[in-house]
Amino acid sequence: MATKHSADQNSKWNAGGIGDQRGRTVVVTGANSGLGIATVDALARAGAHVVLAVRDPERGEAAARTVNGSVEVRRLDLADLASVREFAASWRGALDLLINNAGVMNIPEATTKDGFEMQFGTNHLGHFALTNLLLPHLTDRVVTVSSGAHKGPGTPRIHFENLNLTGEYSPVAAYSQSKLANLLFTLELQSRLAAAGSSVRALAAHPGWAATGLQGRDASVLRRRLMAVGNRFIAQDNKAGALPTLYAATQDLPGASYVGPDGLGEMRGAPTLVGRSAAASDPVSAVRLWAASEELTGVTFPRLESEQIQGRTPQTVSV
Repeated sequence: MATKHSADQNSKWNAGGIGDQRGRTVVVTGANSGLGIATVDALARAGAHVVLAVRDPERGEAAARTVNGSVEVRRLDLADLASVREFAASWRGALDLLINNAGVMNIPEATTKDGFEMQFGTNHLGHFALTNLLLPHLTDRVVTVSSGAHKGPGTPRIHFENLNLTGEYSPVAAYSQSKLANLLFTLELQSRLAAAGSSVRALAAHPGWAATGLQGRDASVLRRRLMAVGNRFIAQDNKAGALPTLYAATQDLPGASYVGPDGLGEMRGAPTLVGRSAAASDPVSAVRLWAASEELTGVTFPRLESEQIQGRTPQTVSV
């Protein structure tokens, strides 16, 4: 159940404002640690039944035992489209809320089981496929976790001519591309849902700087050391970092809203609506990315009757 948004809530909002979630079913990807488990715990405590969608069920079960509420664990490897399809095919009944939280950051060059660059494949393509396959079951909203990294460093863009960044891989550039893709995906998903007359909404959120295990996998030793210092002196904990996601998941916000912390540089603070880069607001790029993602995953938007959706023209891309 969504809670009505108000300006007064913005500066003070915390997990106590989630509202009664009894009767709601939620899927959270990457749910066994960090932002994921904090998100699961808050929603389960509010009464939701939460499915921890995790790559390692044993770790997922250990995480689930720390939660006070109704939870279950199901296997999902976003770096393997067969696993994504299996997870979605096994779903029965309504799903109120899908939280696309899982991700990898600044890792050494690697590929998914299907041959995609790991950060783009996991952070974007895996969630793209999962969302579209589950969309016939969804009743309320999809929240996708992006990052301030979609704005920089540098000038992030979608490398349509080389989505896998073959021969030009940079851990930071790949991560920024994947987080930009999360926002363009949200933009186009909301456009398609609206065109189809669906009441389901697509929103995005970012945690600011939250101290999680994500930073410890950085390909650069120097960055790992700097992030360890930042985690100690600058970062929020995972519970505070999860608040923008929880706000986007439970408050009455417009489709395509983007939520982040309200503090300096959006590093920490209470959740509020935040801006995004021009590149993340480009509907032409959003349509092009959607077409590329359908081509690469073989997963399409569910066939809902809409002239506007049917009238869009895919463009060929290279990987």
